[in-house]
Amino acid sequence: MQGKIVKGIAGFYYVHAKDQNIYECKAKGIFRKENIKPLVGDDVELEILDAQERKGNIQKILPRRSKLIRPAVANIDQAVIIFAIVKPDPNYNLLDRFLIQMSQQNLPCIICFNKSDIATEEEMQALRDAYETCGYQVLFISVHKEEGVEEIRRLLQGHTSTVAGPSGVGKSSLINVLYPQASMETGAISEKIDRGKHTTRHSELFALDEETYILDTPGFSSLQLFDIEKDELRDYYPEFERYEDSCRFRGCAHVSEPDCGVKHALAEGKISQVRYKNYTVLYEELKNKKKY
Repeated sequence: MQGKIVKGIAGFYYVHAKDQNIYECKAKGIFRKENIKPLVGDDVELEILDAQERKGNIQKILPRRSKLIRPAVANIDQAVIIFAIVKPDPNYNLLDRFLIQMSQQNLPCIICFNKSDIATEEEMQALRDAYETCGYQVLFISVHKEEGVEEIRRLLQGHTSTVAGPSGVGKSSLINVLYPQASMETGAISEKIDRGKHTTRHSELFALDEETYILDTPGFSSLQLFDIEKDELRDYYPEFERYEDSCRFRGCAHVSEPDCGVKHALAEGKISQVRYKNYTVLYEELKNKKKY
């Protein structure tokens, strides 16, 4: 029988099988000998040892279509990146880091801004201007009022999606709405530090239906970009591309060079000031990173 690993804890793997049951499985010793570690999201073949107790063995890991490093999960095919519009205010730099990380792994992204019920139209328009104009799909939702949730459900259909974003923005609350059986701990915003407590401690897939899975991941407060070079960073800002032919120098970094098409577009309001500022901050970070 085939299935998908939805959770792994202490050497046990929980497999959502084609018969819609979840089996507690151990991995065969051959995986350890070949230094292969089963991952959440892996499609597998399993042997049923006890149908009543729902226990089995994983016999084979099927070919992976993709693999994320952090968190270590397989076969994710899209990312839903969730930030709050307010309370806490969005950290644009962190959002760009998430977008770059997902782009590195060839994952299409949907940017989902939560708490639209307590945000102003001006606050939402600023986010549209920054991210819709560079090609990202942007949604505004209120998990609290369950507004926009059906649109997300439609976009998830048929995919294995990861939900990513910092703590306290409503990731686990959204999953609870989409999949009430999850009964996930949601945590509260700390008023003192205006940051959510980390509530998700392991990666777990939830089956919304036979073909649709959603993964919650631990919240992040920072993401380092040490695995790309400064000269590669511009490739992760798609809004730059249409203006680069106007740069005087081939390979222009769009930072200090004269006659830069990207900076001309910035001055004309065709490129987001917020996005460009993040770009220069990340460029300096990569420029100054230590060499090992």
